[in-house]
Amino acid sequence: MLNWTFTRNNQITDLSGPDGTSISTTPPEPAPPPQNPKIAIALGGGAARGWAHIGVLRALDEEGIEVGMIAGTSIGALVGGCYLAGKLDELEAFARSLTVRRIAGLLDFAIGGGGLFGGLRLTKRMQEHLEGLSIEGLDRPFIAVATEVHSGHEVWLEKGSLITAIRASYALPGIFEPIKANGRLLIDGALVNPVPVSVCRAHEQQLVVAVNLNYDLYGRSAVVKHSAGAESLDAPAKEAPHQSRLGMTSVMVQAFNIIQDRISRARLAGDPPDLALHPKLNDIGLSEFHRAGEAIDRGYHEAKARLVEIRRMQEVLVR
Repeated sequence: MLNWTFTRNNQITDLSGPDGTSISTTPPEPAPPPQNPKIAIALGGGAARGWAHIGVLRALDEEGIEVGMIAGTSIGALVGGCYLAGKLDELEAFARSLTVRRIAGLLDFAIGGGGLFGGLRLTKRMQEHLEGLSIEGLDRPFIAVATEVHSGHEVWLEKGSLITAIRASYALPGIFEPIKANGRLLIDGALVNPVPVSVCRAHEQQLVVAVNLNYDLYGRSAVVKHSAGAESLDAPAKEAPHQSRLGMTSVMVQAFNIIQDRISRARLAGDPPDLALHPKLNDIGLSEFHRAGEAIDRGYHEAKARLVEIRRMQEVLVR
């Protein structure tokens, strides 16, 4: 015959068999609460506007939202790579210290090269903190997006030197020289995939958040019916009252902005993220790296304003 011993709460604490052997029993421990899923972040290109990525990552860290993977294009690769390498503090300090004069001192003119600047001085600054680091040595997946010059192929850099991958991803055509990486000549990834959501999807990430830096530059694309007028070839073009004359560099920058914006819209329409963050950065030019403080703050506030949506999506996945 079995002997039962009860606690005051009628929970079984001891069970004795006919031979007197005691079997201790305890109530099963409650299952731990399910953890919120990590998010994958697609950090888009946008040159100086990309400092906003620092603010976005700061806001996520403050709220305890874990990042499980980063895919970065151009400056998105720079910020994402530094973040996963544990060097975001150093990058932010560097960005906030930039002035117009300091920026000029970091640019080394390349005579007869594939771009105006060789980028060696910037590389030396990166080597101070990232030298010897490999992508596969990071604690979470990281992919930098670049473009192969000769074929136009989209290249995903997921192994090898972290510095080389970052340099290749931000090698803006005509500005920085192309980067040789394992037999391929690479330039800025924004030419083919400005906001690399598709990279995160290919790695089967459940929750993808994109940071699009160019959303508010031009608005929706439109077709404008216009008359060519009857001006002669020799007559100087008349400028609208609100327009200023554009130099060669300004025209190149505007052209790159338009290309990046249109490609972003087309690709995101076909492969949208679960949530897209759009920091308001339209007044910050591609080359205004000295305005890092403003960009970082705007990225931070945009991420903070969308935290409820991120939390809600995480909760849906846990159910």
